[in-house]
Amino acid sequence: MIILEITSIRKNKKNNKMLSVFIDNAYSFSISEEDYLRLKLYEKTSISKKEIDEIKRNIALKSVKSSAIRLVTYKLLSEKELFLKLTAKGYDEDVVNMAIEELKSMGYLNDMIYAQKFVYERIKLKPKSKKALSFELKSKGISEDIIETVLNDIDYDEDVVIERLLRKRFRKYDLADSKITKKAYSFLMHRGFNFEDIKRVINKIIIEEKDS
Repeated sequence: MIILEITSIRKNKKNNKMLSVFIDNAYSFSISEEDYLRLKLYEKTSISKKEIDEIKRNIALKSVKSSAIRLVTYKLLSEKELFLKLTAKGYDEDVVNMAIEELKSMGYLNDMIYAQKFVYERIKLKPKSKKALSFELKSKGISEDIIETVLNDIDYDEDVVIERLLRKRFRKYDLADSKITKKAYSFLMHRGFNFEDIKRVINKIIIEEKDS
């Protein structure tokens, strides 16, 4: 076991609540006064490399958790989204994964709740097909099981949604006009709706408008 000497403890110049620890006359790490007292480092004149690595890991984990909580408090995130945001800040991937597991156990992260809220908001603000919603959720790292559960639980008649979108977007136009029909297909297929479903609803609207 490698034993090193704690040569000095100094107040951190940038944050007076932190202490800078010097090992063998070289800066090693910064630690909060609270953790310094909790770990009884004031009693130590020497320390093992294993202890230093453990302290550094715990300091990093504490920092990542603090940053993660700020992020998820500001905006609901999926596990994948949080992972990408934290690693983009330069945090070690292993430490980020540990922080994510802790946040899940604390109730800060829940991909099921995230998916339910995401789908609810999409349906309300920007309706898309279930296929498109599934694709979006997958891109956010949501598991297949959660996606299937969430999408199966919603009362979502795609024909009704297609008709509502058509009547809202093209209410001033004649859907029997081939140019308008082409734009309608493009608009709805961009949102993931099936060609045959769109065709069926467009024909239904055209017939209803002829008969009215």
